[in-house]
Amino acid sequence: MQIAAAAGMKRWSWGSSGNASKSERSGPRRGRLIMLLWIILSSSLCLMVDGQMKISPETVQKWAVSFGKEIAALSARYSGAKLLQKKYKDVEAVVKIEEVDGEELVKKFAEEMEEMLGRKMKSVKRLAEAAEDADLYHEYNETLEFEYFNSMLINMVDEDGNPLSLGGEFALEKNEHFNKLPVNTQLSNIQVPTNVYNRDTDIVNGAYMSEALNDVFIDNFKKDPTLTWQYFGSATGFFRLYPGIQWIPDENGVVTFDCRNRNWYIQAATSPKDVVIVVDVSGSMKGLRLTIAKHTINTILDTLGENDFVNIIAYSDYVRYVEPCFKGTLVQADLDNREHFKLLVDELHVKGEGKVKIAMKESFKILNETAALGQGSLCNQAIMLITDGAMEDFQDVFEEFNWPERRVRVFTYLIGREMTFADNVKWIACNNKGYYTHVSTLADVQENVMEYLHVLSRPMVINHDHDIIWTEAYMDSVFPTTQELFNTQAQSLLLMTSVAMPVFSKKEETLSHGILLGVVGTDVALRELMRLAPRYKLGVHGYGFLITNNGYILSHPDLRPLYKEGKTLKPKPNYNSVDLAEVEWEDTEEKLRTAMVKGETGTLSLDVRTSVDEGTRVMFLKNDYFYTVINETPFSLGIVLTRGYGEYIFIGNVSVEEGLHDLLAPDLTIASEWTYCETDIDPAHRKLTQLQAVVRYLTGKEPDLDCDVQLLQQTLFDAVVTAPMEAYWTALMLNASGMEEGVETAFLGTRSGLMRFQRYAGVEKRVGKSFLTSTDKENMFTLDHFPVWYRRASENPAGQFLYYMPRQETRAGRIVIATTSVTVTVGKKTAIAGAIGIQMTLGVLESKFWAIAAQPNDTDCSDVDGICPLRCDSVDIACYMIDNNGFVLISKQSNDAGRFFGEIDGSVMTTLIRMGMFKRVSLFDYQAMCKMNSHSVSGARPLLSPFYGLATALKWFLSNFLLFLLEFNICGFWHTEHWADAKASFSVSSAHKKRGDILQPCDTEYPSFVYEPSVKETNSIIKCGRCQKMFVVQQIPDSNLLMLVVQADCDCSRQYPPITMEPKEVKYNASVKCDRMRSQKIRRRPESCHAYHPQENANDCGGASVISLSASLFLTCLSFSTRVS
Repeated sequence: MQIAAAAGMKRWSWGSSGNASKSERSGPRRGRLIMLLWIILSSSLCLMVDGQMKISPETVQKWAVSFGKEIAALSARYSGAKLLQKKYKDVEAVVKIEEVDGEELVKKFAEEMEEMLGRKMKSVKRLAEAAEDADLYHEYNETLEFEYFNSMLINMVDEDGNPLSLGGEFALEKNEHFNKLPVNTQLSNIQVPTNVYNRDTDIVNGAYMSEALNDVFIDNFKKDPTLTWQYFGSATGFFRLYPGIQWIPDENGVVTFDCRNRNWYIQAATSPKDVVIVVDVSGSMKGLRLTIAKHTINTILDTLGENDFVNIIAYSDYVRYVEPCFKGTLVQADLDNREHFKLLVDELHVKGEGKVKIAMKESFKILNETAALGQGSLCNQAIMLITDGAMEDFQDVFEEFNWPERRVRVFTYLIGREMTFADNVKWIACNNKGYYTHVSTLADVQENVMEYLHVLSRPMVINHDHDIIWTEAYMDSVFPTTQELFNTQAQSLLLMTSVAMPVFSKKEETLSHGILLGVVGTDVALRELMRLAPRYKLGVHGYGFLITNNGYILSHPDLRPLYKEGKTLKPKPNYNSVDLAEVEWEDTEEKLRTAMVKGETGTLSLDVRTSVDEGTRVMFLKNDYFYTVINETPFSLGIVLTRGYGEYIFIGNVSVEEGLHDLLAPDLTIASEWTYCETDIDPAHRKLTQLQAVVRYLTGKEPDLDCDVQLLQQTLFDAVVTAPMEAYWTALMLNASGMEEGVETAFLGTRSGLMRFQRYAGVEKRVGKSFLTSTDKENMFTLDHFPVWYRRASENPAGQFLYYMPRQETRAGRIVIATTSVTVTVGKKTAIAGAIGIQMTLGVLESKFWAIAAQPNDTDCSDVDGICPLRCDSVDIACYMIDNNGFVLISKQSNDAGRFFGEIDGSVMTTLIRMGMFKRVSLFDYQAMCKMNSHSVSGARPLLSPFYGLATALKWFLSNFLLFLLEFNICGFWHTEHWADAKASFSVSSAHKKRGDILQPCDTEYPSFVYEPSVKETNSIIKCGRCQKMFVVQQIPDSNLLMLVVQADCDCSRQYPPITMEPKEVKYNASVKCDRMRSQKIRRRPESCHAYHPQENANDCGGASVISLSASLFLTCLSFSTRVS
């Protein structure tokens, strides 16, 4: 209004000034009249402004104090917090508080992990030895008939009820140890991919030979009952798995799983490698040929891992990189980069004439420069040439770059049915220690691509080097229970790693050929590994994490490998190539990452911003990181302890008899995902819950159980100290007349994972029906985290309740949690003993709030400066109760509850931020998924002139006409590849239409807001055009809540847009994005490399021992090419 008044004054002045001569002639009377009108108008405006501005801060303060007292009394009464604090106070004389020694702890955890992983390696070595011995004594029989158990056909019958061939009766029983899958622990069985004939002679001989592994599988499992799946992946394609299972095909009856594609197989079969894929995109590669070429590239990419490096070059009459940003270099073949390449390969188009010579030169230059700079794998180097023919004289390229050492192997893939250029393409491979394959259909791709792995493995096989490898983290989607696990377990604990070892032929007659028989391995679930770093030793905010030699996360509580597409949870494209620096992003100098990747032991402190409730609420912590390497593996372990309460652990002691009595109380549970006693060793124990196992151990019924004595001791102590709470809560519940309606559950939790809770309301009356049930993972102790209410209470002063509404997607109905911490103090050391609180309906707080926030109509207003009586139910007043992160608990509009206040009133929230009452904190998510921007990668060379365009078109026509004459035959006329172009173009076009809906990995920044507790109260006036809005904010004592009273008759939405908490994608310009993609972080290379052996038989290169260039064909093609150039 002041702005409006000032504007009006300017208009009057302008009017007076504009008619100055006329005013002077009219005399003083007119001037006095104008002045009088101005005074009247100004007075009326001031009255209007004053009337709007008067909300009494004193009145709001009284409301806040009254409301604070009521909810504090309510929370204390129904939770029993004071009683529990007193009980812990009473035992302070008999407890010890010890400082947690992080350096000692991380070394102890690492040693236990090394021992566990060592047992897995011994099992794999036994399998490899058994497989090699079995092959040594097996004579290959081309007429062998052997009925093995095919996992697709077991327990299946034909129309007449007879067992199917290769099937038969195969006993299966559900087993807790194997994710409750029906398995046979007495036998293994065999899976064969759909594209492999299950009675092929090689398959039958391999199945017969590998029967010898059954006894070793069983013996391994007896020696180490924590083993999970054991397997042998054969080079011929079959997969022997123990224990045997029923393999479920997809909805089309197809099994696409091929063990030779799996990371554990590929890494064990070969040493690290640098690969340049060179693909022909000349005009002759149109239609089905291009489709086959793309599939070949993608299949090669699938055989690469994070220890390999790659780039892709496309060539026609010029050379281009499919990713221009990667020009002249190699990038790590992690999942992220492989998926990026696949998107770009999908957009390749054909044009022009194929000139392989310049492409080969560029490839050699990349590999040479990479090695010279000490980058890449520094091991095997290979070029993969994918073409439908090579017409140039390319011998001088190999003489210049690769002969005589032949350090770079060249593998060639001839695409299409035509064999005209086969001799030339073979010659390239055979003269460069590579392998030639002919890929005529899509079905040929898989088998032919795999041939290069056998060639690369030759030096290792001949040398008989059994290198043990460990894979990066991966999520096995083969088994049917995986989707169920997605919904029931912490995301970061769904992953596994595999340990594998190659199996070689030891027969003398095949030694120089370096025959790889296959790979043996076993899986290690990372959740089992992380159990060795128990949460109770690390405290409420503490955690353990594992990374690989490449700095990628193996396990971390903040790793989120899944994303939601519709209602389905799916693995993210880059889920196993998330770098430590992207999770521990406060480590801006990457000191922690560098030290861990190098395998060092040490410690580091960081101030961190962390969040709870999936990023909606921020906490500021001082973390101490302790790290060390796990010997005999490529992994490093880190643990985090938080300064303050996280530095100490308290230890109490009671007799087993006393503790056991209280442990059996009906209101008590312990963390089902923690390991109090190891129930997975003896099959008889696998159906026991942790509480049942603890009781059986303590009562002497199962004295051989392996239990954590320190954890049991603390659990028994907590059970005794918290036992009086059961009687306290029960007494309240029995006093029905004194119960506050809407208070539904009282609960407590301790560091030992013990929980007690009392339901004050029956399930039919409860609003929060899912609270503290098995599906409510956020509010339970899990392997991954302490409950949200425990974590939040620990950062609030002990004895002071913190109130919040759970996130909409996690709560059933409108409920509020009130929680506070309970501490133990000995001397100057204080440790958190636990947290306690209540869950109630929002209506409980609402009824008290509206009753207090309304002055009676007969209020004495004589001494009140402002609106009186002040009432929140007035149409001109809006009242809110918000928490310390700015989320609304109470509002007149019921659908405001749970929303961020900035979305409701941007003007007031903006002002509170400017005044310093709230602080905006930026958080970053480097694992986000964003909608893909449509983009295309054009392989077209710009037309420099019409003449150039005409010449190019003529050259293309003549080249294709020549190829047509060379290819044409009556049978070939009916081949579908001649008609495939239109179909391929249509499918690509359809993909582009849907691209905007596809989610892809991205980086996002998102805000969180936090209240500054030193500012207890404030009020201000917001100018919004022609009106002004006054508001008063008052902290509610002894809580994390604020009372907010705002004038509701002034709309400021035009001047102040809503403040949202929506994440925003961090956009990088082309230069920065390219630098990020090209950058190669510090990594630790695998210790072994097998790239060369003098006894290698390089003549085995794809069926041709002596190959020469087809001179007549070469000269014909060369003359045609010269004439059209």
